[in-house]
Amino acid sequence: MVEVVPNWSQVDREVCPDSWVEAVQQALAYPLPHPPKQAAQLIWQRRLCTLEQLPGFLNPEAYRPTPARAFGAEMATAVDRLLTAHRRCEKVAIWGDFDADGVTSTAVLWDGLGALFNQHEFLTYYIPNRITESHGLSQSGLDVLHDWGAKVVVTCDTGSTNAAEIDYAHRLGMEVIVTDHHTLPEERPAVVALINPRSLPLHHPLATLSGVAVAYKLLEGLYTALESPPTQSLETLLDLVAIGLIADLVELQGDCRYLAQIGLRHLQTHLQNQGPSRRPGVAELLNLCKRTGDRPTDISFGIGPRINAVSRIHGDASFCVELLTSQDPERCRALAHEAELANTRRKALQQDVYQQVMAQVAQIDLATTQCLVLASEQWPAGILGLVAGQVSQELGRPTVLLRLDPPRSEEQPRLARGSARSVQGLDLYELFKAQADLLSGFGGHPLAAGLTLPVDNVPMLRAALNRAVREALGGKGALQPDLTLDLTVTVTELGQSLFRELKLLEPYGMGNPVPRLLIRNAWFERGFHRNLRDRTGRTVKFIKTEFELWDDTTQAGFPGEWWGHYKDELPQGRCDVVVELDHNRYQGYHVKLVDLHPLASDTASPLANVALRFDPDVGKSSGEGLKPLSAHWDTWSTWQQQIEQTGWTAELAYGAKTLDLSPAGVWQQLVGIAKYLSRTQTCVTEIQIMERLPLTPVSLKIGLEALEQAGFAAEYREEFLYLKSGNACPEKYTAALIRFLDVVQEEQFRHRYSHRSMG
Repeated sequence: MVEVVPNWSQVDREVCPDSWVEAVQQALAYPLPHPPKQAAQLIWQRRLCTLEQLPGFLNPEAYRPTPARAFGAEMATAVDRLLTAHRRCEKVAIWGDFDADGVTSTAVLWDGLGALFNQHEFLTYYIPNRITESHGLSQSGLDVLHDWGAKVVVTCDTGSTNAAEIDYAHRLGMEVIVTDHHTLPEERPAVVALINPRSLPLHHPLATLSGVAVAYKLLEGLYTALESPPTQSLETLLDLVAIGLIADLVELQGDCRYLAQIGLRHLQTHLQNQGPSRRPGVAELLNLCKRTGDRPTDISFGIGPRINAVSRIHGDASFCVELLTSQDPERCRALAHEAELANTRRKALQQDVYQQVMAQVAQIDLATTQCLVLASEQWPAGILGLVAGQVSQELGRPTVLLRLDPPRSEEQPRLARGSARSVQGLDLYELFKAQADLLSGFGGHPLAAGLTLPVDNVPMLRAALNRAVREALGGKGALQPDLTLDLTVTVTELGQSLFRELKLLEPYGMGNPVPRLLIRNAWFERGFHRNLRDRTGRTVKFIKTEFELWDDTTQAGFPGEWWGHYKDELPQGRCDVVVELDHNRYQGYHVKLVDLHPLASDTASPLANVALRFDPDVGKSSGEGLKPLSAHWDTWSTWQQQIEQTGWTAELAYGAKTLDLSPAGVWQQLVGIAKYLSRTQTCVTEIQIMERLPLTPVSLKIGLEALEQAGFAAEYREEFLYLKSGNACPEKYTAALIRFLDVVQEEQFRHRYSHRSMG
């Protein structure tokens, strides 16, 4: 295994023309009190729009939305069939999906079609169970709808590739209208209509619609065709559209961006019980996640994960539609708390599975592995997509995580089910399509997919995907995770002014991600971590570290947080950090730590603050001739050779920074490093540890022996050191620790008083 470090790539910092800054200021609905240089710079360097498109990009009131008829004959046919069903009093069923996009799609159609079809009597919905049924149409579910009496089935966020199930629906006497945004099949299924934005040109304003937005467009087409449209405006559904759009991480451009912008306006009214359509369930979700609904992150980190967590933990997400559409406050409160508990449990499970996955990764040579395919009988299927995304982003490799089902009968092969996440430039769907003979089924996006296959085929799939990714790389070697840095700022610049500028580019999404801010030569203070607690007060194994961020430009630290990390993982010295600036009414302005690189010039190495006086007459002037030494022990021999050749006297002077930590503090930091290495299965060299802590090879060796008695097992592979959980030995631990503390204390004593040791 090799250590994988994200590449920090600074975007092209060619300064945008003054005309762009002026155009941004003029396009704003509410001009800023100062020129929006940072916002203009981001729009310019990301090529988000042209100068002519700028007003519509920044102000939804200036945007002209694309009408539903842009979908052509497919939309017209679907609308006509629904009008016929309404006229004939036929029963219509909505087939949804269990993630946030699918649930909001179902809720939009439930409310929108419910204005025409009497709910429950002539309109129903069906959401498959994530654990027992998985995505897409199923024959068992279609049987349920047939028994209910459905004549028309309208899918949302699913169905494009379910040709066999659609044929089965026809045999049962049901017609199918598909609204979806996933990959189109090579042959059109036998449907009444297939409304899918992937059929449109690549740069069409509707090309990136998510499932909920496509469902909304169907209603738009239907309401436009009605002689007497419902009294309630379609715009009252845009809060749900915004939730699905932002939670599904689609590219927010064109109509996607417009719908999300308008939807966010509606979303924030629920907390004040305002607006034409109150949603007490949405208001309760916002209260639980301490959000106001005016920020895209209120969805991506608040509402969205809570909706998604229900199916991940329970399998059945049907009650989420009721949560989003019911007008009963008490019922909504109870359902929202169920979603909150599911999300808290999801966090703990995700953390556990991530650690297990990284333990498997530790046994793999990443230098020769371009695609990770890992499996376990213990992993809950509902969490695998999230963990695969974490691993893929961290290691820069497509990641496939599989749960091995329990053995079945001898006649039926044992199956592996799971999720996969890719990296930019590698299309998962195409990779799986090329290996379709090994799979029982698959589907999804280029960057995210689900799959099922016989357990016996897992080794063959692993080999085939590694070969395919290696060929796709074209000899470029292993992928590295890439971290694009957008702007370089100082701690003093963090706050309201910068935040208001960056907010102009919201809502963020694929193609326009949250800006990553680089702050150089910073440091951390007042760090502390804590476990989260669920709504019942029970501690959950999920950590958040809070801190203050400082640099030389500020007189006060700026608050920040680091999710999933302990305070011991914060470096002691200066470092370059990458953060995202955020704000909410509970925390105010703060940063989220994304990544950091400790600065070698300010490490806590034993030689990091050592100077050498190298002179024929060292005592002539106590303040002259000081030269800094390198921070590495292996350079010491070079100085020794020069001293021997000249016969001169050398004097070492140790700065105070080598003594910043007491022996107990050194031990505490060493344990913190051990926890991090064990948890992440990251490898290091001894020199890297000595660059972080004031240790010599001798004291480090004794420290590793003490760690072994404390429950950490050390293993060397070539020059790399791995630490993992082992068996603690309490009866030997105390003696080992005392020995380590004594050695460190002796080394620090020598640093203070024994500097004339050569000559």
